[in-house]
Amino acid sequence: MRQSDLLHIATIGKTVGIKGDMKLHLYTDFPEQFKNNTSFFINPHERLTLVDVNLAKGLTKIDGIFTPEDAKKITNKKLYATMEETRKNCHLNDGEFFWFDLVGCKIVEDGIYLGEVIDIDRINALNYLKITTAEELIKTGSAKTFLIPHNKPFTIKTDIENKTITTSGAMDILEAS
Repeated sequence: MRQSDLLHIATIGKTVGIKGDMKLHLYTDFPEQFKNNTSFFINPHERLTLVDVNLAKGLTKIDGIFTPEDAKKITNKKLYATMEETRKNCHLNDGEFFWFDLVGCKIVEDGIYLGEVIDIDRINALNYLKITTAEELIKTGSAKTFLIPHNKPFTIKTDIENKTITTSGAMDILEAS
């Protein structure tokens, strides 16, 4: 497994108290995956097990960590999950998608290929698709990248199987960029 196959979902913070409890900083929209006795990668070959998780207080107890001195050795370690684990442990509602599934999707509007999703940015409460513009459009003076909101009326249809997102208004945003 490579580091690029892992999704950063949390970071272990500072020690709290005298028994090795630690802060848990989440970087995911799916806190339900943090349960007692769950394991997460800290690198492609090593896992940590969270033996006790208290999401209300943002605390965790980690297997084998019993003192503040032990805890300091893993402070700031990032916790990772695989895409497969994320799909298995996280529930999506209709019309919701994992960000890693959106990356690589082609953006099409009125039959014209506008570009490809390279990232997702969350600005305030909205998610924006970061698009790298199609070469043909860059040659005509369009911006190399642009953002479009990932919601209606801008995104009409998201087809993960075919890696295509059909849009409305994205061309206007590109031309104004």
